Amino acid sequence: MTDKVNLWQHIKEDIHCVFERDPAARTTFEIITTYPGVQAMQWHRLSHWLWQCKLKWFARFFSMLARWLTGIEIHPAAKIGRRFFIDHGMGVVIGETAEIGDDCTLYHSVTLGGTSWKEGKRHPTLGNNVVVGAGAKVLGPITIHDGARIGSNAVVVKDVEQDQTVVGVPGRVVKTALTEDQKQKQKLAQSVGFDAYGTSSNTLDPVASAIHGLIEHIHALDKRVDTMCQTIQQLGGELPNVNMPDLKDCDLTPDNKKDQQDK
Repeated sequence: MTDKVNLWQHIKEDIHCVFERDPAARTTFEIITTYPGVQAMQWHRLSHWLWQCKLKWFARFFSMLARWLTGIEIHPAAKIGRRFFIDHGMGVVIGETAEIGDDCTLYHSVTLGGTSWKEGKRHPTLGNNVVVGAGAKVLGPITIHDGARIGSNAVVVKDVEQDQTVVGVPGRVVKTALTEDQKQKQKLAQSVGFDAYGTSSNTLDPVASAIHGLIEHIHALDKRVDTMCQTIQQLGGELPNVNMPDLKDCDLTPDNKKDQQDK
């Protein structure tokens, strides 16, 4: 964020990414006026820009105003990437040397704090697509790598590897990186607007269970068809070159939700 154009672009992205992560979001006006996490980020984008312009007192003053108005404390020196969302937000604290990548989500009462009074790097670094659950404490100059998940009320003081899930006090890994097969299933699920791995496949919700079954069935069929095609080609057969439509290019967004995003 080095100029006003980037500043306003990042603010717009912070607002519109809410539609993807909060099903309760209805209109852009509602998000701007009633979402404290979005308001805190608008203030932070401004205060961070002032900090970079060496107007540090004004930067701290605006961050203090944001804390009064939203209950969220973000030091103006903290480096935050694009499409960052704080859901609910009350009690969130982000320290001076914290660094946050793109597409990250924090819930209320999260602390990205330090463990030392010494100057220099003393706060966490979050990669891209990191989710930190409500009440979690991520402390010290550690790195939470891309795609990691921190469970609610966890206390994390060590690095977390890519795609791992950490829960408990102290934090312990309960889910390691997905296999390539699992990643393909997750990609298929997300492309149709359903996170198949956000909950257990043994969920009691009959609709969720049905969707889980359909996704597993489609994935198994894809693998079987690929194997059959390879076998036919090895035997000298020819197959027509048919381009399958990509699900992510399909219009799967309900009309009412799409209208809200266009506003």
